[in-house]
Amino acid sequence: MLCHFLAVLLPSIIKTVFQDMSNRKQKQPKAKEPVKIRYKKLSDGSQSIYFDIYRNGKRMYEFPKLYLVPERTQQDKEQNRQMLEKAIKIKAQRIDEITDSENGFVNIGLKQKANFIDYIRKLAEKRRENGIEGIDANYQGLLKHLISYRGDKLTFKHITREYCIGFNEYLKTAVNGMYRRGFSENYPTGLLAKSTQYKYCRTLSVALNCAVQDGILQSNPMKELTRFECPQCPQQNREYLTVAEVKQLVKTECTMKQVKQAFLFSCFTGLRFSDVKALKWSDIRTDSDGKGVIRYRQKKTKKDEYLQLSDEAMKFLPDRTEKPDSDTIFILSTNWYTNVVLKSWILSAGIKKHVTFHVGRHTNATLLLSLGVPIETVSKLLGHSAIKTTQIYAKVIDKNKRDAVDKLNGLTE
Repeated sequence: MLCHFLAVLLPSIIKTVFQDMSNRKQKQPKAKEPVKIRYKKLSDGSQSIYFDIYRNGKRMYEFPKLYLVPERTQQDKEQNRQMLEKAIKIKAQRIDEITDSENGFVNIGLKQKANFIDYIRKLAEKRRENGIEGIDANYQGLLKHLISYRGDKLTFKHITREYCIGFNEYLKTAVNGMYRRGFSENYPTGLLAKSTQYKYCRTLSVALNCAVQDGILQSNPMKELTRFECPQCPQQNREYLTVAEVKQLVKTECTMKQVKQAFLFSCFTGLRFSDVKALKWSDIRTDSDGKGVIRYRQKKTKKDEYLQLSDEAMKFLPDRTEKPDSDTIFILSTNWYTNVVLKSWILSAGIKKHVTFHVGRHTNATLLLSLGVPIETVSKLLGHSAIKTTQIYAKVIDKNKRDAVDKLNGLTE
């Protein structure tokens, strides 16, 4: 009787148990992926890869400076494949970091005992390895003033809101390293220019953002400061050369011929120092019309660019002779030393302006705009990601027109 009872009820009991277990599995929420790869379309048709990170109810975004280019050639496809591989590896690293942190494997307190000065040095080294010379110089200058402010035994525990306020106050009275009493027209007070103070403040904030991403700091203390506690970016006058001044430079001898050629090439192409220095003969090509064109990657933005060359720009390329495609076109030293040579050359030409290599880029932009080239075209030629950057040069042109008109004032009095 009992066996018959169990034989009848047991199958239904087992079925009920399995159904209950199945229902529980279905009710369990699916774990959300903490890091997702996203894509942002840019104005030039390429895509920026970024990470959408969701953690502890907060969403943040990380832009690793990886880009997908339009796939026109097999080389483009291979480049995109490598970029995606890098993105997947970084994504896996971020997920591991989040998991370790949530499981208590990361001791933030221990990391904060690390030396902050050494961390800045490593950041500068990375920028240097990536060929970002100007950014590396910013870090080197920042290092000098951080050490001058509190020494080189600085740990992350010391980097508080109060420390950042004190450092910003220190910058106001810091001596410029380029200053020589009685010999410097550019630094009459001997103190850091306001633009330099602002630059170091921004560089420090970028370094602290990196420390947050590396899990050393929980937040960036620079972001806690009000606008009155940080150096403000001063209104900058974009120095540039006129057509007459460029012609004068062409006539004037320079102690280093390649510096002269490289700078004039920049005036007619708008290329930055880092891009001119990195150019190889293989980057110079000829289009279907027999005109020169450059395909290069911007050192600053890491974006691939195509730039048509004018006949004027081609004039200032050095003689190639038998040099192979792999050779660099212009043999240049550092940006700093190149600017020293430029200064002497500019003075020899009788030009009384503070000219650095970057003035060549400004000159190209203002000359094109003054000749009536549409601002959208100029923006593309310069490789700007946003037209508002190019509008700065348009304002320079407008100001010059106003100054010219104002010279008529008072003629009839």
